[in-house]
Amino acid sequence: MSAPPVERIAHTAASPEGENSTYVLPDRGLVVDPGPPGASPWKALTEGLKSAGLPVGSVETVVVTHWHADHAGLAPRLAAAADAELVLHRDDAPLVADYAAERERRLDRDARRLREWGVPASTIEGIVDGDAPSPMPDECPVRAVADGESVAGGEAIHTPGHTAGHLAMLADDALLVGDAVLPTYTPNVGGSDTRLGSALETYLNTLDTLSERFGGADPPPQAYPGHGSTVDLPGRIRTIRNHHTERIRDAVAALPDPDDTADPPGRTPWAVAGDLFGGMAGIHAKMGAGEAAAHLAFAADHGFAERVGDAPDRYVRAESDPKAGPDRDGLRFGPL
Repeated sequence: MSAPPVERIAHTAASPEGENSTYVLPDRGLVVDPGPPGASPWKALTEGLKSAGLPVGSVETVVVTHWHADHAGLAPRLAAAADAELVLHRDDAPLVADYAAERERRLDRDARRLREWGVPASTIEGIVDGDAPSPMPDECPVRAVADGESVAGGEAIHTPGHTAGHLAMLADDALLVGDAVLPTYTPNVGGSDTRLGSALETYLNTLDTLSERFGGADPPPQAYPGHGSTVDLPGRIRTIRNHHTERIRDAVAALPDPDDTADPPGRTPWAVAGDLFGGMAGIHAKMGAGEAAAHLAFAADHGFAERVGDAPDRYVRAESDPKAGPDRDGLRFGPL
């Protein structure tokens, strides 16, 4: 198979992560991740579509890799203007299809999770109050798809972890990976979608799936990320795995010994996040607390830490050095 033509539209300074990428496959009438809401991104999108040979009126399918506004913000507007089908994975679809109601549920869920992670009430209040609504319709039609379904002649691949319903798209030899694998930093796990109870485990399983399916391909598919232009899929997966190895080690190192005499014993994810990331506020507080919580939960599940309390969650180091943990081509845990 030969790769279909893939055109990229860059949305400069579109999000805290930097430049967003919209991908256009003119031969399929397909647009992936139209970009953030707003007049300037809409102008960049429509002009980019015209330059790519797929003007708005010719768009047939709009795919959103995940529900975050920097990727989904323009999707309802583009789908309506083009009379095109809007597609998300079924686990993320409600957050766009029923945006207004799901936003309220999300804020309630975020606040509950943050309390579980030990985040102070004043910080939680700032996070919730600072979560401004996106200028998206309260409701819009969405086709919800599952792993393996055909979309615009390509294949939908469920790649959860960053969000519960994160979706990659395979179109011949082009793999559009969204935020599952990024070229210069690691996608947030834990704070980026508070629905996930085992966010890091889920994300590492996604990396395994991508490695097993595409790591040995000759030639490998060209991978297109949600931020930046291209990504070395096998190399970045190895780097990301190593990153999470070190972050788990750092998170466990920040915990007290199991004979901790503090009352209550142990440390919360929020306290550990302070050691890992320093001072945090706003969206960064949610992401930092979620990252720490995800890594501590993984450590507890694999015998490197012990959960000693809840509401909020609290952890200590494991009683004894565990045996080597799961082998994930770089994610190899010996004694911590």
